[in-house]
Amino acid sequence: MNRIRLRRPLPAVLTLSLAAMATGVTACGSGGGGGAPPPAGVGVAEVVVRNVTEWDEFTGRLRAVNTVELQPRITGYLDAVHFDEGAIVSEGDLLFTIDDREYRATVESQRADVQRAETRVVLAEQDLERSERLAEARAVSVEELEQRRGELKQARADLLAARASLDAAELNLEFTRVTAPIDGRVGEALVRSGNLVSPANTVLTTIVSIDPIHVVFEGDERIYLKYQAQARSGTRPSSRDVQNPVQIGLASDADFPFHGRMDFVDNQIDPATGTIRGRALIDNPDGYLIPGLFARVRLLGSGEYEALLIHEAAVMNDQDRKFVYVVNDEGQAVRRDIVLGREVDGLRIVTDGLSAGERIVVNGVRKIFFSGAPVAPTIVPMADPMQTAAAGPAREGG
Repeated sequence: MNRIRLRRPLPAVLTLSLAAMATGVTACGSGGGGGAPPPAGVGVAEVVVRNVTEWDEFTGRLRAVNTVELQPRITGYLDAVHFDEGAIVSEGDLLFTIDDREYRATVESQRADVQRAETRVVLAEQDLERSERLAEARAVSVEELEQRRGELKQARADLLAARASLDAAELNLEFTRVTAPIDGRVGEALVRSGNLVSPANTVLTTIVSIDPIHVVFEGDERIYLKYQAQARSGTRPSSRDVQNPVQIGLASDADFPFHGRMDFVDNQIDPATGTIRGRALIDNPDGYLIPGLFARVRLLGSGEYEALLIHEAAVMNDQDRKFVYVVNDEGQAVRRDIVLGREVDGLRIVTDGLSAGERIVVNGVRKIFFSGAPVAPTIVPMADPMQTAAAGPAREGG
């Protein structure tokens, strides 16, 4: 005989809880206040297409075109200093004088020697003329006539030697006045009046030229090979053949306010550093730039070409990959992996992954949690994606 088990009734509290859960599920299923969240509001901008020119950046130092360590050409006691230290001087300006009394005396002595030599030449010419007349009358021997001719040649040679010695003495006297050999800024007077100076071991001061001025920098092997490849392909001429433009910025500059042109590339790679030296010439009419200053250097790095550009705010990182969200015709933000190039005028060049005419999310990109998410796009300028207030809604269908 089968036994029938009777089920115990559920507790009242549990019965009420289940009823409440059932009521909640019914409410959700009927769509009474739930549903999918609204599309995220984002700012979108069309990929910029523009002709660009790339610039490569280096660090360097300013260096004077001409630097002179001024040394005396004669030995003597320094008599006076005639310049203000640190001032601008012009070629030919008097800077130092050396006691010239000894050299003036030497000049006077040499002038006397010249006069004596000139007198001997005159007497030798007269003796030779008289001997030639006597020789016609056979009153003098041939040997004596030749002797007179030899004496005249000797007298003329002595005159040339005396004049050369006078020139040397006058030159030494001129060297007692030490003048500026170039235009530029003079340094400190390293020797004061009363000191003995000599050409062998005395530096009086230094002078550096001001306008123009050089900037010297170094590039690695990779950049050198890049430029060589561009020169062979004709997309960018070599700086050895053409004065490619250069832009300079100092440590206090946010941009590159000074402009110049290349004037030298070294003939070899330094094996110790793997770099090659370049040099550019910068106009410096007001003398603002001085040798030794640190400089940031931008050198023309490519020929002009058409490029796609986007704002950095649109770029997301996924480990070693970079991507953006492209808004398609269905209003969905779809992930697109890209390859970035250089920065140009505040935008980044995209070398792969995007096409002209596509629109990408540049504002509110972190509101997108997965590829294909629906978005409510608003058109904003690519150059300034935060200008959402002045922007209007995107056209229907994208």
